[in-house]
Amino acid sequence: MGGHVTGAAGALADELPGWVRLLRAPNPGPMTLDGTNTWVLRAPGAEHAVVVDPGPADEAHLAAIAAHGPVGFVLITHGHPDHTEGAPRLSELLGGAHVLAADPAHTIGGEPLTEPGEHFGIDGLEIRLLNTPGHTADSVCFLVEHGDDRVVLTGDTILGRGTTVVAHPDGHLGDYLSSLELLSTYRGIPALPGHGPALADCGAAAEFYLAHRRARLDQVRAAVAAGATSASEVVAKVYADVDRSLWWAAEWSVRAQLEYLGVEQP
Repeated sequence: MGGHVTGAAGALADELPGWVRLLRAPNPGPMTLDGTNTWVLRAPGAEHAVVVDPGPADEAHLAAIAAHGPVGFVLITHGHPDHTEGAPRLSELLGGAHVLAADPAHTIGGEPLTEPGEHFGIDGLEIRLLNTPGHTADSVCFLVEHGDDRVVLTGDTILGRGTTVVAHPDGHLGDYLSSLELLSTYRGIPALPGHGPALADCGAAAEFYLAHRRARLDQVRAAVAAGATSASEVVAKVYADVDRSLWWAAEWSVRAQLEYLGVEQP
């Protein structure tokens, strides 16, 4: 779910490992960019693939994913409908494949992902769970390795283009900044985001996001000092260059920023 910066968060990935495939859902829009990215990961010669973020309940999209079966399990980066709505149907199409998410509400057939740093694998792929709340309370990322190749599946925590929304009150800015600091340690590893193009360097993208968030906080502080008393007033000052049709989303982030700064909100 995008923010208002429209450029890439870092250099685009020139190429990805041969075991990574992108299937983009047909749900483009202001908050989903080109559409939700569904990632299919299969080690060379392996029987089973892993699917990350099935996307919306679009039958053609889900059928295209299922055509890449058999699938060992489906992973969810966070619970927003543009990432999860198609999960129950995809599980059916895949013969009851488990869907694994941090939130039990989006977990099907398995146990919720609750242990930060948890390792699991399938057919040559090693996966580590990275606990990255902030965009939402249940946001996670996945570090996936095969041989010498590594990628980070970032969901909406880092997008390929633009910045993400901290979805207050479920999202929390303090958590989000900590999550970006964690992701900044994954230097030189491609980021496979939930929307937009793949990025060459997850760590560099996280540092870009951190700088952007800190600059935004300074702008919010200045707006409050100048007399803004509500989230909507801050949005009008700080996000004046953003299309008004997106101000509702900007207000989510502003409410999260005001909470982080300890500013009481009406």
